[in-house]
Amino acid sequence: MNIRTLSTHILEALARAQIEGRRSNLETLREELGVRRTDIRTAVSQLHRERMLDALTMRLTLVGFAIGQPLTKAALPPLRQAMTKAAEPAEAPRERFAA
Repeated sequence: MNIRTLSTHILEALARAQIEGRRSNLETLREELGVRRTDIRTAVSQLHRERMLDALTMRLTLVGFAIGQPLTKAALPPLRQAMTKAAEPAEAPRERFAA
């Protein structure tokens, strides 16, 4: 999973929550995005360093909100790539017993 793509999804989710007047935390983001808490922490830390998010209050800064608000109407790339037929696990061979 790409942290940049995850950061985009976090910005969008937090902007939507702020518009609706809801509070978000790591747990609500994890449930909403279906991503491991560790990955969310990494992306939140990165957004905090870039001054788009206050990690203590889990609220977007003005810059973060200005970026996240238009994302609420945009089609975002998927967080995980769909498995292709070649990447699917191989089916275990079936044993044949002689009758």
